[in-house]
Amino acid sequence: MDSLSFVGFFFAFFLSFICSSQGYTFYAGGKEGWVLKPSESYDHWAKRNRFQVNDTIVFKYKKGSDSVLVVHDNDDYLKCNKTSPIHHLKDSHSRLKFTRNGRFYFISGKDDNCEKGQKVLVVVMSPNHHKSPSPASSPVATPTPPPESASPAPAPAASAAAVDVSSSNVLFGVFISLIAAAVLI
Repeated sequence: MDSLSFVGFFFAFFLSFICSSQGYTFYAGGKEGWVLKPSESYDHWAKRNRFQVNDTIVFKYKKGSDSVLVVHDNDDYLKCNKTSPIHHLKDSHSRLKFTRNGRFYFISGKDDNCEKGQKVLVVVMSPNHHKSPSPASSPVATPTPPPESASPAPAPAASAAAVDVSSSNVLFGVFISLIAAAVLI
């Protein structure tokens, strides 16, 4: 019976680990996408969402009409410095997966759209929520190309965008672990 208990505990632990490492996809600006004058400011949108490592941000815009630049730091962000971005995303359905915690600075690559407010600062929380995110200068996040033949997914409703799926996965894993422990006692 002891080996069965160990196997059950290991399975529950493994399942909770797998569930907690999945990320959520956020659509910058919600339903409207990456536009010059959204109905909700990008600052407000970013502050009401909770970004974590393994989450992905998607910028949707008309192909050829705009792009997204990931810039190095707050100074480049505030001054709309487009000279040497970390990444230049320009495929109209640009995706970037957050592979580390910290601050990520996104600005529009079109003309003077950044100066007119088309920019967003995203703070990605660390896996350990007790620590505050620190600004990082090394670009570790990587853009992920969209699927070749898949059509773009619709943007989630404003209320759905605020749901923190990775936290609910952790709760699910804890729930499974408790059930496994109760069954094995």
